[in-house]
Amino acid sequence: MTRLAREHRSINLAQGFPNFPAPELLKEAAARAIRDNINQYAITWGAQRLREALAQKYHAWYGLDVDPEREITVTCGATEAMISALLALVDPGDEVIVPEPCYVAYEPCIAFAGGVPVRVPTRWEDGFAVDAAGGPGEGHFGLTLMRERARSVGASLTVQSAVGEGARVSLRVPVS
Repeated sequence: MTRLAREHRSINLAQGFPNFPAPELLKEAAARAIRDNINQYAITWGAQRLREALAQKYHAWYGLDVDPEREITVTCGATEAMISALLALVDPGDEVIVPEPCYVAYEPCIAFAGGVPVRVPTRWEDGFAVDAAGGPGEGHFGLTLMRERARSVGASLTVQSAVGEGARVSLRVPVS
């Protein structure tokens, strides 16, 4: 995808290329960690201090009480987080809504999890909103890949799509 973006002089949605230098505070912290021989992997769900700080931030910013031991996992990047969630939630044959344009890793990660990507086109003119009346049939989906800060939680999401009638995906996530 990166080669195609360069070839066609287009915006590359496949990779994140920061167009700014790393903050000095971050550079100094990394250099200090190297000098202090802090070189051990964190536990697989993330360093405890970071998870606790994130729980405090979620409480302060969103009023959410999140358990840093059971409800926060820190990953090495968005793709690792996405494939982990898909492997946990998608069963073979489950359909997953993918708003287009999309991150290049969505479809391979869905396929790896055994799911079936269902592309839903979006348009610049509509603010890239998912068109709920975009196709002939009505599909019921339990998982939707959302951009930015949106999230899908709950039993199911009903959208119009080209999938056809009767398509059903169950998302086994307890809703409180």
